[in-house]
Amino acid sequence: MEKKGREIVDLDLRKVHNAICDHFIICHADSNTQVSAIADSIEDIVEKNLHQRVGHREGLENAMWVLLDYYDIIVHVFQKEYRDYYRLEDLWGDARIKRFDES
Repeated sequence: MEKKGREIVDLDLRKVHNAICDHFIICHADSNTQVSAIADSIEDIVEKNLHQRVGHREGLENAMWVLLDYYDIIVHVFQKEYRDYYRLEDLWGDARIKRFDES
């Protein structure tokens, strides 16, 4: 199973007044199984490489939208339909957006 999120973006919120963190990282997957696997993989990689544990996590019960809070960085892993519905990229229109290739 692929553990890479699709359409990965980084919303740089450092210059947005009253932002709750410095960065939102957003991606999606096609199923709740993939969302869970991606979230687990992110936690493992961050802990292994950066020696930082997630401060708070939400959404693993149904894995439609998982939030991983690393304080300065918040990671959102959605199922595609929920990402399309909530459109976080549009809510933070003042953020600088960096899109990552899927290669």
